[in-house]
Amino acid sequence: MNALEITGLCKTYRGKRQKIVKALSSLDLTIAPGEIFGFLGPNGAGKSTTIKILMGLIQPTGGTAKIFGTPVINSASRQRLGYLPENPSFLDFMTAREYLAFVGRAFSMHKSDVKKETDRVLELLALEGAANRAIRHYSKGMIQRLGLAQVLLHDPDIYILDEPMSGLDPIGRALVKDILRDLKSRGKTVFFSTHITSDVEIICDRVGIIVNGNLMAVDHVQSILQSGIEGYVIQLVRDKMVTEEVFVEKERLKSFISDLSASDVEIERIEPKRKDIEKFFLDIVAKGEYVAVE
Repeated sequence: MNALEITGLCKTYRGKRQKIVKALSSLDLTIAPGEIFGFLGPNGAGKSTTIKILMGLIQPTGGTAKIFGTPVINSASRQRLGYLPENPSFLDFMTAREYLAFVGRAFSMHKSDVKKETDRVLELLALEGAANRAIRHYSKGMIQRLGLAQVLLHDPDIYILDEPMSGLDPIGRALVKDILRDLKSRGKTVFFSTHITSDVEIICDRVGIIVNGNLMAVDHVQSILQSGIEGYVIQLVRDKMVTEEVFVEKERLKSFISDLSASDVEIERIEPKRKDIEKFFLDIVAKGEYVAVE
């Protein structure tokens, strides 16, 4: 059973001056259990619209979506789910500890489990020192980390995160990446939207690129990086001294190494030069091509 299954999902609404806006156009996507999937696109591409439909916050114009086989129109689909909105907000008169207790009750967690898991996630997100402080006194980064803490509290099987790195400093971003890697190691599924291509490159198994409501590409991150190799930067050594670095096109690598074998020059290092996810994203958007790899 797929962790997430979206079929023909559409969403239209009336914008300014009653103009019809297509926020999503026949979106098809499946995500396997245990996969980390990055949902990449510019502002207004349809990422948050998709997530809001999955969360039952808005209704689609057409199509279906299921979480572990249960349609998202059924609130039971969200019992195994943790959700972080793009701009989390809280009852700011509460403390973090009080808010997490409220979340635990909402998911029918036992009181002792709420206490244990609250302590765990507060420590994990480096919030234990501010646990008894009113949330209104939190910085934006602390608010974001509290949002992640409430997502983790009931140990769901799938995590749907809308811009989880937003507002975090480099230390916070590194922490969240470690958390996502740990979730994957425990067989959890993560679906997160982002603008940050480098995060997708480091964390994700697959990436989907959405532009103007259309899913333009879905592919494995490693396949993109491997197919994007344009050539190699080769560092050459003569008499134990680095002499030069040369760029060799991908197709010429074997012949270049063969020619060197007859000389007294050795290879110190071969480093692939490749397109990154950002370049892949820009190329897809420019070409307007559709590619789907499940």
